[in-house]
Amino acid sequence: MPKLLYTKAMGKTFKKSEEEQEQLKQIYQLSEEIGTGQLKQVYILYGVEAYLRNQYKDKLKDALLDGGDLMNFHYFEGKDVRTEEVIDLAQTMPFLAQRRVLMLENSGLFAHGGEALAEYLGDPCETAYFVFVETDVDKRSKLYKAAAARGRAVEFREMDKPTLERWIYGRLKQDNKKISGRDLDLLLDRTGFDMSNIAMELEKLVCYCMDRDVITAGDIEAICTKQVNNRIFDMINALAERRQEAAMKLYYDLLMLKEPPMRILFLIARQFNLLLRVKELKKKGYGADAIGKEVGLAGFIARKYVTQAAKFKESDLRRAVEDCVETEEAVKTGRMGDVMSVELLIVKCSAAAREEYNA
Repeated sequence: MPKLLYTKAMGKTFKKSEEEQEQLKQIYQLSEEIGTGQLKQVYILYGVEAYLRNQYKDKLKDALLDGGDLMNFHYFEGKDVRTEEVIDLAQTMPFLAQRRVLMLENSGLFAHGGEALAEYLGDPCETAYFVFVETDVDKRSKLYKAAAARGRAVEFREMDKPTLERWIYGRLKQDNKKISGRDLDLLLDRTGFDMSNIAMELEKLVCYCMDRDVITAGDIEAICTKQVNNRIFDMINALAERRQEAAMKLYYDLLMLKEPPMRILFLIARQFNLLLRVKELKKKGYGADAIGKEVGLAGFIARKYVTQAAKFKESDLRRAVEDCVETEEAVKTGRMGDVMSVELLIVKCSAAAREEYNA
């Protein structure tokens, strides 16, 4: 039996303030080492926040090369990395430089296949410096333990709302632009918390508002692209209100944007799971902000989820989650095509939705 989709959808470990503080501490220490030149021999940069991860990857590369050319720099990407080749290069003395820098990105070696490299890192050549860049790592692996013991591991998690707000205000200040708190909420609602996406949308807004110093809600509505999660939210709203045609249009829009049907199914399942959790917490007397902390949503987003959850009965949400699981199984067992399976799920969920909202 395939892994239940709704279990994967809710498998995220939600951030705590202590974790955020630890992340900022790690990034500060990394910045200090880059700034002072007191660099460690091995770095592991990992986590889902690609924007920061890539920024520090580039900063580390420049610092380790110390203004030198690329003769002593070796870059490996993907899961076809040959560890023997990496070790051979690490054993080679740098040419007219202090270091030979080896960067491995998305290698998957922290999941499996990194044993030989882990053994080498127990006693590496002192001129060989390593930078590992991964989205995810297994901290139990021999390679992670060996690399972390030899240097520093820095995790780049999704930033919380207050940190993102400070960063956005700082970015806009550089361009002599301002934005109100309410409109900033609208911007984050449109962009999500991905810093790469926010940076791209900010650049568009600054260009659009070239002759003005204040960015407004109208500017955001006119310029900022609605992300996939927002479209899924709108789709679930349409399902709740039995607007089947609108839900189908949103689905076809996502397909036009090259979103795979199974990813759309995953996001629908995740949304229904979140709504179910929100509804359960609301029934226990939790307010929107408290619910947000429990499920890992910013307060202003949690309030939207509370409103949306009120449009469903708890039993309808549970049934929708089960329907998502059955749909996934039907596709994985070959009983149904992926595009058609999601279409039928949308039809089923919109037919089952209540006509009246439930408080």
